[in-house]
Amino acid sequence: MAAYKKDQGRMARMVAFWSLAVLIFYGCTSLHTELASRFSSLAVPVAGIRIPVIGVDLNPAVLIATLILAGSLALLYRWQQAPKQADLLIETESELRKVTWPTLSETMTSSIVVMLCVLFLMAFLAGSDVLLGRWASYLLTGRG
Repeated sequence: MAAYKKDQGRMARMVAFWSLAVLIFYGCTSLHTELASRFSSLAVPVAGIRIPVIGVDLNPAVLIATLILAGSLALLYRWQQAPKQADLLIETESELRKVTWPTLSETMTSSIVVMLCVLFLMAFLAGSDVLLGRWASYLLTGRG
């Protein structure tokens, strides 16, 4: 049982790490684009070097984004290895396994009910607004 819990924790940590790593990577690519577009001095290639694998000129914006990416991933890894976070991920995964997810027909039925309720409330509030507006106009100006 202990080995299963350990494997389960390792898998949960790995999924969480790579999910957050993708978000960090996206943020760093956005940072690179923003730096290169706002500060023209950061978009100038360093000694004309081009990174062949990704086809990007080596410039200060790339270096800054790469350093932030590496630092963020290192911090994420260290944070995730703390026992408190690892236990939280294991417990979260075990709780999600207990959830009973609705079927497609239940989801469709519930969605239709929600849409009808929203439409009813929208009509009711719009009608109330018109009636109260007319009533307030009548009271304040003496005209309907």
